[in-house]
Amino acid sequence: MTTTPARDLPLSGITVVSVEQAVAAPYATRQLADLGAQVIKIERSGEGDFARRYDTTVHGQSSYFVWLNRSKESITLDLKSDRGREVLERLLAGADVFVQNLAPGAAARLGLDAPSLAERLPSLITCTITGYGSTGPWAHRKAYDLLIQCQTGLVSLTGNEHGPARVGISVADIAAGMYAYSGILTALFTRAATGVARAVEVSLFEALAEWMGQPAYYTRFGGTQPPRIGTQHATIAPYGTFTAADGNDVLLSIQNEREWTSLCERFLLRPELVHDERFATGSDRVSNRAELNTIIAERFDQLASAEAMHLLDAAGIANAGVNAVMDFVAHPVLAARDRWRDVSLPDGTPVPALLPPVDLTGTCPRMDAIPGVGEHTDRILTALGYDAATIERMRTDGVI
Repeated sequence: MTTTPARDLPLSGITVVSVEQAVAAPYATRQLADLGAQVIKIERSGEGDFARRYDTTVHGQSSYFVWLNRSKESITLDLKSDRGREVLERLLAGADVFVQNLAPGAAARLGLDAPSLAERLPSLITCTITGYGSTGPWAHRKAYDLLIQCQTGLVSLTGNEHGPARVGISVADIAAGMYAYSGILTALFTRAATGVARAVEVSLFEALAEWMGQPAYYTRFGGTQPPRIGTQHATIAPYGTFTAADGNDVLLSIQNEREWTSLCERFLLRPELVHDERFATGSDRVSNRAELNTIIAERFDQLASAEAMHLLDAAGIANAGVNAVMDFVAHPVLAARDRWRDVSLPDGTPVPALLPPVDLTGTCPRMDAIPGVGEHTDRILTALGYDAATIERMRTDGVI
């Protein structure tokens, strides 16, 4: 897969200005950059996006920042200063999209809220990412990923009988970033079709609330919420991990009666279980999960993990070994499908990055460098019409 020239990518010619930090907004705008949009990232002078300092594991750079900010241009601006806001106003006058996930109330104080911008720049698409929405009783509360996991009840579903656990990735931020991304694409399409620029708003809470739909229905109409049962599935059985004779875990999943019959006859070698009244239906198998798991565990005790997976494959039963993260990084599917590309850190050091998961026939996404703090400030200001002397005065005065 060769690189597609930026001018030929789907969002070539689209300019996005983003006052962004942390995860949700940067994730949305990075995906726009992947598709060819010019993404101008506004950062604080000196320190930049605080996600740059979450860790230093990638050759001194933050793993979060490296993941979320390739192919962007960084400019530093003091948005509390008049001259800083003047620069931002010039940028927005030539932009198609403005994204912000500032602290509650901060955008309105700066005149960067959606209604204010719609009056000044009616063709600008604004995207606001909040914790709990821009209205309502929690509009002014701070919200971080794990707080949202707790508030939506997600944490109560994860873990095991010993207690709850957070999801191991920033799932609320990722959900909000995905909905912001799709909302912006929808708004761009709508503007192209009708000439109307519609504002986009996404909250972390409501994004993750959407993903909680199935357990919400199950709890509301079933009377109890799905139990915490580790790697087992709360509403399907058998579906979970079992430990083979060599100590390795194998996950298997039964989705229908045909698979259940095959599991009994070809893997468990217990055809009489097919019509056992304890396991006759999916609901019966969930109700009698403990007995069923004991039967399956006894079979796994007789097999090494590779042999168990071979037999499950032969029986047409979905299964997988339980990978550690480095196993995922070295996964043969990623290698065989050529999914890795090198991108450069600010100092030029190459690091591998996964291609975006959506392939568009005839194009290859942009995979450019991660920017240093303010790396593109002078070039962007020059393009806006500022001369070198003015830029230097701004730097001296702490505007940039």
